[in-house]
This record gives sequence, structure tokens and C-alpha cells, in this order.
Amino acid sequence: MPAQTAAERRRLQMADIARLAGVSVSTVSRALNGSTLVNEETRQRIGELARSLNYTINESAKNLRLQRNQTIAVVVPYDTHARQHISDPFFLSMVGSLADALTDRGYDMLLSRVDAEALDSVSALYDAGRATGIVLIGQWRHHDQLNALAARGVPVVVWGGQLPQQLYCTVGGDNLLGGRLATRHLISQGRRRILFLGDAQLPEVALRLAGHRQALEEAGIAFDESRVCTVPFEEEGAERAIAERVVAERVLAQPPSFDAIFACSDLIAILAMRALRSASRRVPEDVAVVGYDNITLAAYADPPLTTIHQPVAEAGVELVDALTRLMAGEPQPPRVLPVRLVVRDSSGARSG
Repeated sequence: MPAQTAAERRRLQMADIARLAGVSVSTVSRALNGSTLVNEETRQRIGELARSLNYTINESAKNLRLQRNQTIAVVVPYDTHARQHISDPFFLSMVGSLADALTDRGYDMLLSRVDAEALDSVSALYDAGRATGIVLIGQWRHHDQLNALAARGVPVVVWGGQLPQQLYCTVGGDNLLGGRLATRHLISQGRRRILFLGDAQLPEVALRLAGHRQALEEAGIAFDESRVCTVPFEEEGAERAIAERVVAERVLAQPPSFDAIFACSDLIAILAMRALRSASRRVPEDVAVVGYDNITLAAYADPPLTTIHQPVAEAGVELVDALTRLMAGEPQPPRVLPVRLVVRDSSGARSG
């Protein structure tokens, strides 16, 4: 005799519930799907019987019947040039924060990747009914595509920086303040030749660079474009950039052009410290280093990394809250979350 399918078992269980409750199978079906056509007392009795028989509702079928989708797409763009992987510690932390927040709200999470050059392709997830809303981790270089999505009414919230003429909702750390805090700290340690590592074509990095410039200006230090080094968010870029710079200085018999580094991610900062060690430059004695994000690994770097703390734990809740309000038809302004400096040994200042 062939084994019963899950659907057949559910039908038999439903028939048992109907017999025990003294109602029809259709009434049981309505009650288990929360229909108000069945009175509260009967719904409760049927629910108790269902639990006693370990009956499970087929949520996919239920959602189709009710025309309701409880899935949110969390999208991590993929830059084919930078090759930043989803295993990047910052992405993993953000995805975990979002997963917790979505679970608390009763949503399922669909994790997806799209080409960072075609951010508007995320609309396919919404248009096809696979997701009822979208959280995009990073706006990359395509502000115009995201504005077009918002103008179409696609419910999307983006982790990123606030930009002029922005139609979509962003949630993000205070990148401008983060840049100022990092640079002010390095200046307070007596550093004046600060090398900035990051890709300023990315909105969040551009805001950090703007904060960096503001802090230099406040201290009366001239901003030097030659100390802005374009580095992608990937493993080899930072090490290669630092190594090339140090080697060039040695070949040309030039004195060191920088005595500090402000890196726009902790991963870049940690790799830069490794490159400095390979070039026999000590951290923090020769070069003080500050990172950004405060990933778990930062506290265990060698030396422990001074960094700007991003509110990742709070970010998931804020992103999901903004998205659910947006899906309910409430316009959502950008949300800027506070950041703070975490002092460790890499900048030459003891945290105590």
C-alpha cells in the first residue's frame, strides 16, 4: 500500500477534527484559516482539537487562498569588480539582525543577490509575488534606479546614506559623524598625515570622506587628495594598495607620506595592518589605524582595532519597521542611526 502524502494526512486529520467537534470539514477549514464566518467559541474548540492531534496548517496553500504573502526579500548586491562576498562579516551581521527582526514580526526571509549595476532588478521579486517587500543592503552607485523603484510604488527600504532628491527610504548609520569621529581621534593622537582608504563613489563612503574632511578643516589641516586611496570592499584591495604605496616611497627614497589610516571598513583596516607589518611599519607606533563597523573580529585583531561602531543590532528592527510601515501605505523619511567611537590599541590610545 503506497505511503500517504502530507496532503492526504492533513485531509484525514481535518475529517477527525470535524467528527470530534461535531461540525463539517468545511467549517474546520474555515476555522483553522481564521475565518470570521465561524464564531469565536467554535474556532477555539477546533483549534484545541487541532493542536491535540498535532495538525499543521499548510501555510503556503493558506497564503495563496488568502492572497497574502508573508515573505520579505533581503537583497545583497554583488559588485562584479569589487567581488565583495556575502560572507563579508558586515553582511553576515546585517543579515542576522534582519532575520531576527523579521522572525519577531512573523515574516519569512528570502535571501537574494543581484548585480550591483542593476539594482532595479530587485523589483522582479515583488512583481512576481515572491516577496511583499524588499530590504536592500547598500545603495551602491545607482541612486537613480532606486528612485525609479520608489516612484513605481515598489516597497523597498535601503541600508545606506541619505542623498539629495531621494525618493526611497534609507536607514543607516550617521556616516558623516562617523568620519568626523575617526579623524578627530587620530588627530588627538598627534597624527596629521592621515591616509583615507575606501571607494568614495559609494554613497556611505562619500559621506565618511566628507566627515573626514570636516575634521581636518576643524583642526586646520589641509586636505590632500593624494591621501585618498580608492580601495574596494574586498580582501586583496587594501593589502595591495598599502603595499604599493610603501614600496613606491622606498624606491623613490621618500619619507612616509602617512602616519595614520582611516579605513572605511574593519576588514580593510585589518588587511592594511597586515600589509604594514609586511613592510616593517609598526601599528600603532609608526602608523595609527582606525576602522569602521566594529565587527566582532575587530576586538581580536593584532593589535585590537579602534573603530566606529555601526548600530547593526538596531538596524534590523529599524529596517523592518520602516518597511512594514511603507507597506501599510505610510510614507517613510530616511532614518539616521547614531554611531560611536570604540577605542582600542591600533590607534595608539588605550581604552583603559
